Amino acid sequence: MTRTDRPAGALQEAHIPVQAKLAAAWASFMFLYIYVDYLALYKPGFINDILAGVVHEFDTGPTFVALALTLMAIPILMILLSTTLPARVNRATNLVVATLYIPVSVYNAEGESWTYFYFYGLSIGLELLLLAFILRAAWTWPRTIRATAGRDPAQARV
Repeated sequence: MTRTDRPAGALQEAHIPVQAKLAAAWASFMFLYIYVDYLALYKPGFINDILAGVVHEFDTGPTFVALALTLMAIPILMILLSTTLPARVNRATNLVVATLYIPVSVYNAEGESWTYFYFYGLSIGLELLLLAFILRAAWTWPRTIRATAGRDPAQARV
C-alpha cells in the first residue's frame, strides 16, 4: 500500500476535454432554450396569439418559422461541431456563435410585461451564464508547446 499526501476519500478530478465541456454547455443551453419556449406557452393568451398567427409581434408565416428553425438549429449543431471540428476552427466558431447569441438571448425579454420579470430574468441570466462559460472555455483553450530544435521544450515559447 502506498501513501499519498491526499486525505483518505479525496475525490480525483477527472480531466474533461474542452470539446466535451463545450458540447455539454451547448446541450444545456438548448435544454434551457427549449424549456423557456415551452413554459412560455403557459402564459395567459400566448396560445391564443399563436392560433391567431402571431408570436411576440411577428406573423407566424414561412419566414418566421424558417428564422425560428435557424435560431434553434445553430446551437443544436454547435453540440456536434464542438466535438468534431479541429481545435483552431472549433475555438473560433464557439467564440463567434456564443457572442452572437448574447443579443438573441437578451431580445427574448423584449416587450414582455413586468409580471414575468422573474421568469425572463432567470432564464436569460442562465442562458448568459452558459454563453459566458462557452466563451471562457473557448478563449482559454489550452495550447500545446512547440519544441524547437536545440532548445529545451520547457523553454519554448507558445
